[in-house]
Amino acid sequence: MSVTTAEAAVETVQRKLQEAGVKYAMSSFVDLHGNIKTKFVPLSHLPQMAAGSELFTGAALDGLPQDISDEELSARPDLDSAVQLPWRKEVAYFSSDLYHEGKPFEAASRNILKRQLEAAKELGFTFNLGIETEFFVLKDTPEGPVEVSDRDNLSKPCYTAPAALDNFDWLTEMVEAMNEMGWGVYSFDHEDAQGQFEIDFKYADALTMADRAVFFRLMANEMVRKHGYFATFMPKPFADRSGSGAHFNMSLADIDTGENLFETDSDPRGCGISDLGYQFIAGVLKHAPAICAVIAPTVNSYKRLVRKGSMSGSTWAPVFVSYGNNNRTNMIRVPLAGGRVECRAADISGNPYLGAAIILAAGLQGIRENLDPGEPHTENMYNYTEAEIISNGLGLLPRTLGEAIEEFAADSLSREVFGEKMYNAYIDYKSQEWDEYQAHVSEWEIKRYLKFF
Repeated sequence: MSVTTAEAAVETVQRKLQEAGVKYAMSSFVDLHGNIKTKFVPLSHLPQMAAGSELFTGAALDGLPQDISDEELSARPDLDSAVQLPWRKEVAYFSSDLYHEGKPFEAASRNILKRQLEAAKELGFTFNLGIETEFFVLKDTPEGPVEVSDRDNLSKPCYTAPAALDNFDWLTEMVEAMNEMGWGVYSFDHEDAQGQFEIDFKYADALTMADRAVFFRLMANEMVRKHGYFATFMPKPFADRSGSGAHFNMSLADIDTGENLFETDSDPRGCGISDLGYQFIAGVLKHAPAICAVIAPTVNSYKRLVRKGSMSGSTWAPVFVSYGNNNRTNMIRVPLAGGRVECRAADISGNPYLGAAIILAAGLQGIRENLDPGEPHTENMYNYTEAEIISNGLGLLPRTLGEAIEEFAADSLSREVFGEKMYNAYIDYKSQEWDEYQAHVSEWEIKRYLKFF
């Protein structure tokens, strides 16, 4: 019997993993939140797994809209995504696409992103993406979670060397593991809050980057646990400290040559961005309130998107629907080097597949419609008074998850990108999350009102 190309590809991957000491494979995908779901199979079962043998009940998970009577979802691994777990070498991880009744499942996060990447491809573009990973590493104590470093007690602790060195063991373990996987780490540091860190690595095509971002959260938690800590990807775990972003650094490249189509030496606006880049920015700004519901997807996300709320004097997070040059107070920033645009509203709790999909769709609409974002803002936007905000016609990002979901529901782009089932499931889940939060009686309320009157 002749061996097909697909069978040969599976055999090649299986042999390489076996030679590397792998005994088990993970057929993995994500739920609405970007949390990894998986089944494990012995490596000898990889051919069956590659053919979709591992079945999942969508009704048991958030954001995979199915009835309990529906046919199960089949996970088909992307063979190119194989990763040997750095902390457990006998296991290999595969990002997978979900199928239903033999077709790609419309509501699966990875499939949603792939549809938008196909739309970009039809226009001749590759969507490149870099995600900056910010997170806190904390330690449980009888008094509650505390930061890991005893020497991290400055009011402006950003880039502090002693705190980074205190945590050098787990930091370098992670960096070395990421580089072994070919991620190209180029920088890591202690961030603006006590116990907060950032690891930056080379951009990739958006699908690869989204795969890596969800894997990063799994890896960070597993690797710091060995040192008695835990990693949190809650956007704003402390009211008086800066939050954890996941800035999206984006560009479009020519699908044939790989040339960066956002880069130019002749930009009259001075940002180093091409007309195509400005059109992309305009599309994102047009849909910014709806996009926020996806890239800042939790109640807690909107505690980060404020002007103040950090011991260092600034949250470094945007509040306006605006763009500018190397100005961190805008939602969209164009870094000094140019050739890319950075969305600063995204936080580390988001589902990167969904976030990348809706931003790309908005940017492509801006290109198709030849939209113009106007002149860049180079001033400190945090200094604007309410009167100046009105006189300049500035739009504000949503102040709450409730506002963001209303914007998401009202924007036709949301339904177009997510598809009917996921659009409704996302609104239903996030609306319930917001309703539960509103009904909750907080400690702040008890302290303020219990004996107030």
